[in-house]
Amino acid sequence: MPLNIVLFEPEIPNNTGNIGRLALASGSKLHLVKPFGFELSDSRLKRAGLDYWQHLDVTIYDSIEDFFKIHHDKEFVFFSSHGQKSHWEISFKDDLFLIFGKESVGLPKPMIETYINQLYKIPLYSEHIRSLNLANAVSVVIYEGLRQLNS
Repeated sequence: MPLNIVLFEPEIPNNTGNIGRLALASGSKLHLVKPFGFELSDSRLKRAGLDYWQHLDVTIYDSIEDFFKIHHDKEFVFFSSHGQKSHWEISFKDDLFLIFGKESVGLPKPMIETYINQLYKIPLYSEHIRSLNLANAVSVVIYEGLRQLNS
């Protein structure tokens, strides 16, 4: 798998379903970190992921601590509107972990402070918007990664 999509405490089932579909389409692995703002049996999750969910490579973690314990030796990049570097500055490589925060508040402040050197943002060109929809943000990043890996 070229890339790993990590959703930290996702809240909106439709976003997670769309991101699952994107993960499958891009050959990526999806990692979901609890707690969720929905049940995995939610019909909105399944509807957004259509009938692809059964083919998806997905791993679920009980906490972010469990996630980091298992993947402590991996390379991570984090995404936040508080990042100073653009996602275009990332040197994508196979097995890179791309970590996205929850829809309502993003990544927790302690995580941002701990990983400030690995923190990136997607540039926004209007002062009238705070952020992109999570599924759109993940799409932008994944396809930039695939572009770099396939160049």
